[in-house]
Amino acid sequence: MAIEIRQIDENTWEVPQSGKMRVPGRVYASETLMQDIRNDQSLQQVQNVAHLPGIAKFSLAMPDIHWGYGFPIGGVCATHAGDGVVSPGGVGYDINCGVRLIATKLHHEDVKDDIRNLVSHLFNNVPTGVGSSGAIRKISTDNFRKLVTQGAEWAVKESFGDKEDLEFIEENGCLDDADPNAVSDRAFERGKTQVGTLGSGNHFLEIGKVDEIYDEQSAALFGLDKDTIVLIIHTGSRGFGHQICDDHLKTTINATHKYNIEIPDKQLACAPITSDEGKKYLGAMRCGANFAFVNRQVIMHLAEQAFLEALNISPRDLGFNLVYDICHNIAKFEEHKINGHSEKLCVHRKGATRAFGPGSQHIPAKYTDIGQPVLIPGDMGRYSYVCTGTAKAMTETFGSSCHGAGRQMSRRQSKKQSRGKDIYQELRDRGVEIQAAGNRTVAEEMPHAYKDVADVVQVMHNAGITSKVARFRPVGVIKG
Repeated sequence: MAIEIRQIDENTWEVPQSGKMRVPGRVYASETLMQDIRNDQSLQQVQNVAHLPGIAKFSLAMPDIHWGYGFPIGGVCATHAGDGVVSPGGVGYDINCGVRLIATKLHHEDVKDDIRNLVSHLFNNVPTGVGSSGAIRKISTDNFRKLVTQGAEWAVKESFGDKEDLEFIEENGCLDDADPNAVSDRAFERGKTQVGTLGSGNHFLEIGKVDEIYDEQSAALFGLDKDTIVLIIHTGSRGFGHQICDDHLKTTINATHKYNIEIPDKQLACAPITSDEGKKYLGAMRCGANFAFVNRQVIMHLAEQAFLEALNISPRDLGFNLVYDICHNIAKFEEHKINGHSEKLCVHRKGATRAFGPGSQHIPAKYTDIGQPVLIPGDMGRYSYVCTGTAKAMTETFGSSCHGAGRQMSRRQSKKQSRGKDIYQELRDRGVEIQAAGNRTVAEEMPHAYKDVADVVQVMHNAGITSKVARFRPVGVIKG
């Protein structure tokens, strides 16, 4: 049965509250994007999420929305801390999958003849692919427990980066109250060898050049100039986070029955935030998030070494500086205004990015006047964006925005469409040098599998949720 959806304005749509929905659904999309969105079950999932106990205001969806486990990817849901629930499906398997943007002093003209060599060095330094391991020594259990409670600070103490980096990571690179006792032995075993590894699927490490600047003041604060080289890291918590999600889905399925929670889809399995099951999931999830912060911190260090070796330049000439690191699969407690009153909420962002506006005390002091950097990567053949969060985001979307292009084709369909093509040459024809652990991932992740991220970003810009700062064109990519 088709989901009823009403257009509110050019970029906003509403799924009316009906049946046992506790709130309406709200979707940000253009008419063109909505045509694609209607083709899968993601609108049904927006409606389903609206049934969760304690949900506040709306079940939200961003323009990169597509079908996911329980929640749509591109979904946002905030539940009241007192009587709401937490749902692993609202975070996903890849806990704290996120994006890190690094600026450099290099210009494309200076390095364009070295891109292939640079990609090769990055591929050799950063392990990629399913089950990849061995970026750094295997970590002892005791040290690993410190890692998952200290987050990126652990990496800095181990000489992976500088203390100044921590200010430019969401939550300073660490979620408090991580509970390693809520994490299974199996998860620990999977995680101990995978720190500093990229993994597979849609994860990537991308060299880009700044090809458009929309806001010169903000771009200058981010250290971005026309044609400068940047690096984007996109990965998460690897097998460690996957195992945590898998383990706690079982306990929350039982909790749904135990607490008589009615849900329209068992994949929305959840537990009251104040329950033992809810607290244990949150404690374990924070460990997964902290692992991911460490993972991106270590990869950044390994990537910097690759740049220095491949280009034979000094750190001063490279100017490898972290702009920001942000999560897009997370559940966190935040204060937001509901009907004019500040309330503590558990904000689930699944395939959605935090987008706090100017003046927030939760963003680096350097960015207070312009708002938080919002990193929105596209596919590996077109472009990626950095934007800033706005005051409107704080009132409409719990300070949230889109996280990427969003798939419009399954991996299986993409492989089928890639069959018979020289996919590496196709990317080189676009000016992109690529190295990957296998052809399968490249075939699954070709540009045709994704929406045009420019359309997605423009919706949020037009809606006033984020403001465009700069666009990057990829020139080199490594994938699993």
